[in-house]
Amino acid sequence: MIIREIQDFSLSRIADSGQCFRMNRLDSGAYSIIAFGKYLEAKPLGDGRFAFSCTEEDFDKIWTDYFDLSSDYRVLNTLVPPDDTFLLAAINYGRGMRILNQDSWEVMVSFIISQRKSIPAIKTAIETMCVHFGTQMVFEGKTYFSFPSAGHIAGLSCSDIGCCSLGYRDKYVTAAAQSVARGDIRFEDLMEADEAAAKAALKTLYGIGEKVANCILLFGLHKSNAFPEDTWIKRIVDAEYAGNFPKTLYDGHLGIIQQYIFYYARSREYQKCRST
Repeated sequence: MIIREIQDFSLSRIADSGQCFRMNRLDSGAYSIIAFGKYLEAKPLGDGRFAFSCTEEDFDKIWTDYFDLSSDYRVLNTLVPPDDTFLLAAINYGRGMRILNQDSWEVMVSFIISQRKSIPAIKTAIETMCVHFGTQMVFEGKTYFSFPSAGHIAGLSCSDIGCCSLGYRDKYVTAAAQSVARGDIRFEDLMEADEAAAKAALKTLYGIGEKVANCILLFGLHKSNAFPEDTWIKRIVDAEYAGNFPKTLYDGHLGIIQQYIFYYARSREYQKCRST
């Protein structure tokens, strides 16, 4: 167990932001995170202090990058025009949220599954897939399962993964796994490619369209200018910006801006503001 003081970092807001599906609040107030075959419990202690159930070495080598702790998100406040009261409120409401550096393959599968599914249903499907096809591990007496590799899923049929309640998405997941396992899609190459080229490559895969491709770019490849647009985002852009969000103002930061908007738009705080 180690303790760190971290500014602009909120476990609850990250967990509820819709970008990751294996980060869950425990009864103790801590959050469990399973990533890169590792299990972590992170707990807020107050006054910007957090406890992490890992070694100093693992925190520095894995979790500092995973939580994007080297980035300064405060710069966003300097970019927003003072008359954009909606976005200023959204950033303030979501303060502490960060774009995680997740495993690219896991993100690809997660957002393929996410199509027309609620967040609880996505979590259940992913956890079922991990239990059936991942590797079982134990951390301090707690059993958990790693996310199955593309090679493993590529060797399965749609009927094999039918137990995961993927519905029509099972064939998309199988096709993606086969493409990654064959080397048709190489995440290392996509990370080095520019956003347009990476998106074009992703959209060649069966079942991946514009929105899912943007989610993979942002959450799996850390392309910070990707701007996934779902019904929540489109509704806000129409309501607050007359259908024309000023993307050029936030070049290089659009991804985190999108997350603030998404998080705030779904909140009771925003709904209350809209009704007054």
